[in-house]
Amino acid sequence: MQIIADIKHIFFPNICLSCDTVLINEEKTICSYCIHELPFTNYTLTNSLAISRLFYGRVSLEKATALLFFKKKGKVQHLIHNLKYKNNQEIGTFLGEWIGNEMKESGNYTNIDFIIPVPLHKKRFKSRGYNQLTKFGIAISNILNTTYNTDILLKKSFNKTQTKKGRLDRLRNIDELFYLKNKELFENKHILLLDDIITTGATIEACSLELLKIKNIKISLAVMAITV
Repeated sequence: MQIIADIKHIFFPNICLSCDTVLINEEKTICSYCIHELPFTNYTLTNSLAISRLFYGRVSLEKATALLFFKKKGKVQHLIHNLKYKNNQEIGTFLGEWIGNEMKESGNYTNIDFIIPVPLHKKRFKSRGYNQLTKFGIAISNILNTTYNTDILLKKSFNKTQTKKGRLDRLRNIDELFYLKNKELFENKHILLLDDIITTGATIEACSLELLKIKNIKISLAVMAITV
């Protein structure tokens, strides 16, 4: 079996999904060099209020964290591009396990009742074939021993990519895009909302405002990366 594995590695080597070099030894998903070079925020372990301040006066968050800093043409952009558009979902698992362990170690996310992703519209889900947040969320839910749920917050209309829009344009474009289902089941619960990248925060704001229609709900936030 090892011989077969070695032959397979020669013809189909495992590639670092950050820098595209061949992985060696026990490396998985991302090479050791890239892990060392990734711009970790350390927000979770330092209990940073940076993201909460971003949403001050917009929505109230219990806790909020991001794993990485995002810069255009950087390693994090390359990673998330591979996750979102090339079906490399193991990146979501890698990032979810990393931030999930940080959240567990911090002790600030032990009372989460449900983990939910920012939803994709069914047309985009059909064209892409997956939500890039699924593996990320499942990995976190396994570590925090809570439930990953996709049946509460849904997207009711299809909008074009938000990448090149400013905050006001984003708000106009996503206003009333989301709706709730089975919201009575989530009354008096603490929700961990997930997204991939925070830029202006407009999508998170819209999702949170919809979730806050649920009686006595608390919302925390975890994202893969935040722009700098």
